[in-house]
Order: sequence, then C-alpha cells, then structure tokens
Amino acid sequence: MIEGGTMERIYLDHAATTPMHPRVIEIMMEVMNKNFGNPSSIHSFGREARHYIDLARETLARSIGAKENEIIFTSGGTEADNMALFGAAESNQHKGKHIITTQVEHHAVLHACQRLEKMGFEVTYLPVDEIGEISLDDLSTALREDTVLVSVMYGNNEVGTLQPIKEIGEILKSHQALFHTDAVQAYGIEDINVNEMNVDLLSVSAHKINGPKGTGFLYVRDKVKLVPRAFGGEQERKRRAGTENVAAIVGFQEAVKIASEERLVKREKYQGFKKTFVEKLAAHNIEFSINGLLEKSMPHVLNLSFPGTNVEAMLVNLDLAGIAVSSGSACTAGSIEPSHVLVAMFGKESDVLINSIRFSFGFNTTEDQIIKTAEETARIVSRLKK
Repeated sequence: MIEGGTMERIYLDHAATTPMHPRVIEIMMEVMNKNFGNPSSIHSFGREARHYIDLARETLARSIGAKENEIIFTSGGTEADNMALFGAAESNQHKGKHIITTQVEHHAVLHACQRLEKMGFEVTYLPVDEIGEISLDDLSTALREDTVLVSVMYGNNEVGTLQPIKEIGEILKSHQALFHTDAVQAYGIEDINVNEMNVDLLSVSAHKINGPKGTGFLYVRDKVKLVPRAFGGEQERKRRAGTENVAAIVGFQEAVKIASEERLVKREKYQGFKKTFVEKLAAHNIEFSINGLLEKSMPHVLNLSFPGTNVEAMLVNLDLAGIAVSSGSACTAGSIEPSHVLVAMFGKESDVLINSIRFSFGFNTTEDQIIKTAEETARIVSRLKK
C-alpha cells in the first residue's frame, strides 16, 4: 500500500469530475500559446480563433447527429440546463405554463424548475420506481394541453439509471411540448442521436469526459426558439453573449474525439469493473445491495448500499485509505443531506439513505485499483459493523 512513504491514491469519483486527458491538455496549451485572438474580430488573429470554434462545433454536432448551427457553447452543464429550461419556458408561455420533469434530476434542473414555479409556471415532478426509472404511463397521464416542456435526464449521475428517452420522444412527437434531456453524465459513454430520440434540447459538460471545466454545450433543435439568458454581443447567433473560451472549446473537441474513439472499449471495461467489484465484495461475505440495476444503467456508475454502516464514516475511512468516492452528487458535497435521488427511489424512511456510496470509474482506472478498493471497502464495512 505504501511505497516510498506515499500511499497510492485511488480516484473513483469520475461522475463528479474527470481528470483532463493528456491530449486535451497538450492541445489547449498549444492554442493558449499561439492563438489569443477574439473570435469576433475580423482580422487574421480573430479569424484563426473563429476557425477553431467552427471546427469544434462541427465535431460536437456530429457526435449527437445534429447540425452545426444547433450547438450553443455554454460554461457547462448547469448553464446549459438553465438556458434550456428558462429559455424554452419563457419563449413558449403563450402556449401554456405547465412543465414536466422527474424527482431524480440534477439540481441544475430541479432548482431551475423551483424558480419557474415562483414565476408562475406549474411543474409536475414524476416519481421513479426502486431502480430509479420513471413510468411512461405516469408521463402520459401528466401530459396536458398546456404542457410546454418535458425535461428528463438521460442517465442519472448518482445511481446510473438510464431513462427511456427514445420512448418519451415517441410520446411527445404528437405533442406541442419541447423535450429536453440533461445528458451531462451520459454523453461520451452512451450512444446518443438527437433525431432518433426526437429530443429538442440536450445539455452536455466537458469536464465529465476528460475535458476542461467551465465549458459545455446546449443542443437546440433548428425550429426551437429560446429567450437568451445573457445579453451583450452577437456571439452564438445572438443566443449567448460573451467572448468564447477558445482554448477550452478546442480541449472539449479533443475530449469528444477521444471519447468517440474509445467508447465501446471503455463501456466493456467499466462493465467488467462493476462485476469484479461486486464479486469481490460477495467473496468477503459483505452484506450490500445495488441501488439501480447493473444492466440498465451507465457502465461507469455503481451505487451500493451497505446495511449497518454510516455514509459519513464510510467516506472518511475510505479517504484515509487513499480512496476517493462520494455519497452521490458532488454538487451537494459537504452537505450530507440525504440524496434526493435515493429518497425518490426508496422513500424518506429508508436506511439506504444513510449507508449508500457511489463509485464511478474513468479512463485511468485499473482492475488492480478496483480489487484494492473492493477489499478495503470490505474491511471498512466489517470494522464499522462491529
């Protein structure tokens, strides 16, 4: 465990953020060194910067089967979610003021919806079953003539559950409501095509796929009108003012290229990690259960409940052993409030709320690290239960 006085640190919190890929860092350094122009300037320095952004937009659009003019660069997932919800709600309020979302969304969607309620919109929060999935019947029942927006996340950041996005798209084909999906956790690992899924708006963040923090995009289907959230220059076809972060956007593009080259290999590798992890724990006779399903979920997220333990003690002990994991969403880190996702799945009284840990994998995770983590987890669980 300890080599030359330093313990190997194992990072299994890739759903919170990922380390930047070396290729991403390299290309960003190059752009920062050579290309400082403002993409809105018409001289050669500006044109070079603009060219980089155009190429990136092309790559990102292609990655989800969209057109280039349907990609709006944002500062990340939160801004993309906010832009989709407020922009769509405000642009379409003449058609109705009803919005449908789920109880397990990221806070960037939930808190935006709560704000929209204060602004006079009515929001229906769909429940989920014990694996964290919504019911299509519930959705159909909730749909009204005055529903203008449906926002359902692609894959859950805490338990990994995938929602039936394609089926929701089918239901909404014959309805006026716009369909938004927060794909921040799923992008780069799941196969996403906006046309096959009939999605109108889709949010993505670069730092979840080994790109830089502080950049992301919102896909907005051609016909969709959005009231802008930022006012100023004419950037992003007047939809988002502000000088673009050229180096970060180029880094984002590189991360997307790498993700698409390695997607299938990574999926297989992470599914293997899940199996290994679960088998090792079982071999140590540790009592645990999986929140969500092994199959119907994203391969890089594994959320486990350890009866008789306490999440804070678990996190501290794992951290002392050099293992970084979390209790669900990083955006609520530091406040060990019970996870709203687990509350929606198991109810307010469930013990699962106080004994669940999320392990999430990334490109530099190794089989050895998974084995070491499973064994250390087994040891800590046995110790805490005594």
